[in-house]
Amino acid sequence: MRDAKEKRPNKKEAVSVIDKTFEERVVSINHVTKVVKGGRRYRFSAVVVVGDKNGRVGLGTGKANEVPDAVKKAVEDAKKNLIKVEIVNTTIPHSITGVYGGGKVFLKPAKDGTGVIAGGPVRAVVELAGISDILSKSLGSNTPINIVRATIEGLKALRTAEQVAAIRGKDVKEII
Repeated sequence: MRDAKEKRPNKKEAVSVIDKTFEERVVSINHVTKVVKGGRRYRFSAVVVVGDKNGRVGLGTGKANEVPDAVKKAVEDAKKNLIKVEIVNTTIPHSITGVYGGGKVFLKPAKDGTGVIAGGPVRAVVELAGISDILSKSLGSNTPINIVRATIEGLKALRTAEQVAAIRGKDVKEII
């Protein structure tokens, strides 16, 4: 049996430990108006990216009557939609183009010391994923939500040489 001093952490304590590891960044806040009989109803829509700067990143959206509530909902949604990003040293393993809707994002690995060369929405995702050297170009639509989703689709599709070799049943040297 357990000692009286040793107790199990409850769910709130466990969640607070997880929450501290993630950094959040608001990508965009959109103001939406609905015209009704009595006048206008205002609501806010928020797009937030969360990440631990160690290969995990997520995107969330939230809508509410107030901005802080919308951001809070978006952060909760983002934590539910985390993905694992393959990182080699400080960059990505290979070039890739992520597509979502009308947004396209081209991501290219860069040498050490290059830094993050990316626009606003792409920069938020890449930095929170923990990538510190990368080149990117945003093509097509420039809607922040589509650009963020395209970036995440691109990062999801990344594979290391070891993963490709395992899938093909070959040696890593044959792949490279």
